[in-house]
Amino acid sequence: MNALGTVESEALLRRARHALYERDALPEDLLPASLAHVTRSWRRSLDAGVDAFTARPHVPHLSRFEVERATERQHELLAHARPVMEYLHGQTRGSGSVLLLADADGLLLHALGDPGFMTRAERVALMPGASWHEQHRGTNAVGTALAEGVPVVVHGGEHFLECNSFLTCAAAPVVAPDGSVLGVLNMSGERSSRHPHTFSMVRAATQMIENRLFEACHGRHMRLHVHPLAEGIGTLAEGVLALSEAGVLVGANQAALALLNLRASQLGRVRLDQVVDVDREQLLRASYRNPAPMRVRCLSAPAVPELHVRVEQGWSRASTLDMPARATIREPDALQALDTGDAAWHCVLEKARKVLDKPIAVLLHGESGSGKEVLAKAIHASSQRRGQAFVAVNCAALPENLIEAELFGYAPGAYTGARREGAPGSIRQAHGGTLFLDEIGDMPLAMQTRLLRVLQERQVVPLGGGQPVAVDFALVCATHRDLKEEVAAGRFRADLYWRLNGLTLRLPALRERSDWDTLVQRMLQRHAPHRAIELDPALARVLRQHPWPGNLRQLDNTLRTTVALLDDACVIGMEHLPDDLVQELQEARQASSADRLPGVSYSQGQRVAEGDAGTQAGVQAEGGLSRLRSGCVPLAQYTRDVMEQALREAEGNLSLAARRLGISRNTFYRRIMRKRPDA
Repeated sequence: MNALGTVESEALLRRARHALYERDALPEDLLPASLAHVTRSWRRSLDAGVDAFTARPHVPHLSRFEVERATERQHELLAHARPVMEYLHGQTRGSGSVLLLADADGLLLHALGDPGFMTRAERVALMPGASWHEQHRGTNAVGTALAEGVPVVVHGGEHFLECNSFLTCAAAPVVAPDGSVLGVLNMSGERSSRHPHTFSMVRAATQMIENRLFEACHGRHMRLHVHPLAEGIGTLAEGVLALSEAGVLVGANQAALALLNLRASQLGRVRLDQVVDVDREQLLRASYRNPAPMRVRCLSAPAVPELHVRVEQGWSRASTLDMPARATIREPDALQALDTGDAAWHCVLEKARKVLDKPIAVLLHGESGSGKEVLAKAIHASSQRRGQAFVAVNCAALPENLIEAELFGYAPGAYTGARREGAPGSIRQAHGGTLFLDEIGDMPLAMQTRLLRVLQERQVVPLGGGQPVAVDFALVCATHRDLKEEVAAGRFRADLYWRLNGLTLRLPALRERSDWDTLVQRMLQRHAPHRAIELDPALARVLRQHPWPGNLRQLDNTLRTTVALLDDACVIGMEHLPDDLVQELQEARQASSADRLPGVSYSQGQRVAEGDAGTQAGVQAEGGLSRLRSGCVPLAQYTRDVMEQALREAEGNLSLAARRLGISRNTFYRRIMRKRPDA
């Protein structure tokens, strides 16, 4: 828009705002056609009862806990949007702007920007936890992009709320591979610093997010990259299609839908050979002969007579065509990423993989901090539901009087203090995705009854009444309690237990795992990705023997703290550990000194690091077992040899030796003293 047009538009906006102030109405055709989206939005804002002249709109703002819950529900969107937002922020740093990501309801989830402007933006609630839906704040880029379903710019006085007229904002909807709107990416700044390229940058960033989501959702499918020009393939302007093995279009990004003149509602119902003049098998054979893009004729869009197509194979299964043999390699996914070499943990992951996308509930047992929620997220991220919500509910963290509303939702006015518009509840929010019920053993009995009914009928009725709503979700539960004992004690419903107990997975505690070194290395890389940090070998031996009652969570928090205390050093020593852990290690050392057999010495040459202890014990046990089976050694002698070896490797520490052999300290002491000739 030229300068004159800008001046004219601002004058018309002032007249429109004056009409709002005087008559609480917007005259017909007051704003030009170029601002038609503003006119429609102002009318919607009036219908919603938004006061254009209030300085502080009465809009609910989520608490920190509620924001964390909301971001957890949108973790898939955030996971793919954050890297793009960080890149875009790097390109615009110092421009006095803020990047914001909102969900499909206009709730702001994540913000990234220049500190100076963010402080001012927070004064008008341009921050995570605030709703910028049109019904709450009138015309604004986030809410209007959602309402219109297209990218928009809302500049200065185009905002319905007069207090927001100092802003200039550009926003674009983020669309899922199935055509549904997941959220909005927005960039806001001072109206005086408006830049003509902001709108294009936001739209390009949104395309990058959508392409990442598309790849995550359709990595298993054969994908087609299309563009009218061969040089356009591989750029942000390319269209991307996903094909089923039957040749049906099951996914398409926005560019592909536009190129092929298709609607998102047609996905899953249209075959490839209905939109171009080749079928799936022809494309596949051609790509094996020559991987370069090939030309096809477009049948569905007369305006685009010809397209260039590059084929990208999926990784779900081998093609049914008779092609040259290729090695079958499992593509890495979230479950495989968790496999760090421990045999018991690997077995857990493999069992979880076998029930992916099957109607089988998963029940995770494990100590606090052993990785139950991490595994639940990996199960979700490795399943076909990964493009939908992962909703986590901690049944032990919610007050008993709130857990019903949190899980099942409530109708408007269901109880005193309830939101005027009601709430859907976690179960409905998990529709299409995964519901993770942490600490299920702490759920009150009354709620267990309601949950059982939902699982049986696959319908949920909100608190306060209303029509039943059908729900479809994968269920993963976790607990540190023994649910069988809880059932026997009458604290947990037996029928619910058998509903939840489709596949029970018992997660090993950290002290039981053999991949301690790998876990430490990964955690250090995560907390200091650009530094080669390692543990002092002597400290590593001490930490390996620590019982770690908080398991992975405790170890991770400890390493995060040590990295922060490390300054420029690259080796973590005892002086970098938190004081409470140092005290625990000192107390354990003193207890270890008092926990040795009297009159028995252990030379330095007999000591072994715990990392080698399991290997040596295994070698001796295997050799001893072979001699036992062959009759070369009596059972009593074999038992004595194993116990003596375990005691030597534990440097005389009875408790450690007993723990490694899987028996109690008292049993170990009684048996080894009985077998000693000088006892």
